[in-house]
Amino acid sequence: MSRTETGRTSAISGAGRGERGFAARLTAPLLLGSVLNPLNTTMISTGLVAIGHHFGIGAADTVWLISVLYLASAVAQPVLGKLADTLGPRRVFLAGLVVVLASGLVGTLAPTFAWLVVSRLLLGIGTSAAYPAAMAVLRDESRRVGRAVPRPVLARLSFAALGSAAVGPTLGGLLVTVVGWRGIFAVNVPVSVVAFVTTLLWIPADPRRTATDTRGKAPRLALDPFGIGLFSTALTVLVFFLLDLTHPMWWLLAPFAALTGALVWWQLRCAAPFIDLRMLAGNGPLARTYLRHGLSYLLIYCVMYGYTQWLEDGRGYSSGHTGLLMLPMSVAALVCSLVGARTKGIRAPLTVACLLLTAGAGVLTLVSGTTPLAVLLLAGACFGIPQGLIGTSNQAAVARHAPADGIGSAAGLQRTAQYIGAITASSLIAVAYGQRAEDGGLHVMAGASVVLGLLLIVLTVSDRSLRGRA
Repeated sequence: MSRTETGRTSAISGAGRGERGFAARLTAPLLLGSVLNPLNTTMISTGLVAIGHHFGIGAADTVWLISVLYLASAVAQPVLGKLADTLGPRRVFLAGLVVVLASGLVGTLAPTFAWLVVSRLLLGIGTSAAYPAAMAVLRDESRRVGRAVPRPVLARLSFAALGSAAVGPTLGGLLVTVVGWRGIFAVNVPVSVVAFVTTLLWIPADPRRTATDTRGKAPRLALDPFGIGLFSTALTVLVFFLLDLTHPMWWLLAPFAALTGALVWWQLRCAAPFIDLRMLAGNGPLARTYLRHGLSYLLIYCVMYGYTQWLEDGRGYSSGHTGLLMLPMSVAALVCSLVGARTKGIRAPLTVACLLLTAGAGVLTLVSGTTPLAVLLLAGACFGIPQGLIGTSNQAAVARHAPADGIGSAAGLQRTAQYIGAITASSLIAVAYGQRAEDGGLHVMAGASVVLGLLLIVLTVSDRSLRGRA
């Protein structure tokens, strides 16, 4: 270790026993940036009705604010992860924060609904830089100090993501009540500015990338742009089909099938594919983890968006009251995310989570405008507990089954599965509700969720790879 590195390690040794080299100043900007994506995915849920009333549109249109962020994130997350490895995580982290700042300004000042969609697109791209870049910063720090990243540091990063997603509906309802729905977009401006400044001050400059190819030149970026283009185009076509299932455009399935076929053909022949299909085909436990994760978050986000809209449209609660009604779900998710992080097994917490998701969906098939408040709170809690258990348990499953040299790509694909689940949830909501979230639409959405919950139970209980400890 050089004198500079030794001095730097000594300077930050007060960060706490067992975490030398990973001071609070290093991790604070990473945590702040990492909350932006999960917070914005759920914070919008208690603002959709207010936005729809302002622009004179219904639930079938406002779901675009959900889908466009997930569509952008599903593609951008693994791409920006590769850029962080190649160009340097600090650079990518800062660039992402600039895009988040721009998205906040566009959304705050948006004169039309189309500009809000643009804002969410930018937000999905900008916030996708945070998590992979944060992991790469911690990896570089680990190399500098000569030891692995402490588990408490990784736990805080995971808790920040889960916690911010859990409190999003309550925070969104508060902002809509106090400053109006534009506050949901405006809050990203100060947060991104603070994260940007603290990153400049506290995160070390990226180590110089000195690797060269066989000709002595800097290596080209192995980003597989053609594969990325095929993937993003196919996913976009699928989203356009899913978002109007009340009047399905069946002809879109033809280009989707063609694009998917071309993507598979190219990924099997590309030296550095965007999605390693060969690895997935030979790793059944990992593939099942992605399927289970996507289905789980499909159910969770049906409630996050569909239930909150019904509480406002069908039950008549304000955005602020809806946020408070979702508070038990947020608290349960926060507590259970800590419990899930401490649990050694995988199968048991996932089974409990699946049972509660199915039970919660069953409760929603029975609620109406006269249902007692206690039952509504119970339904929310039934979805909060699984939200805390599923994220940490499936993360442990990915760590167990992913190849040692591909853990970063595997984690990125887990996030992509989650985003696809969220996109499908927004599509189900659009079909169930149409222009207004009423009892009948809620019961349709909840009934479909019960069926999916039963499927999720079978997938979890029958998966022998989940046995044993993480």
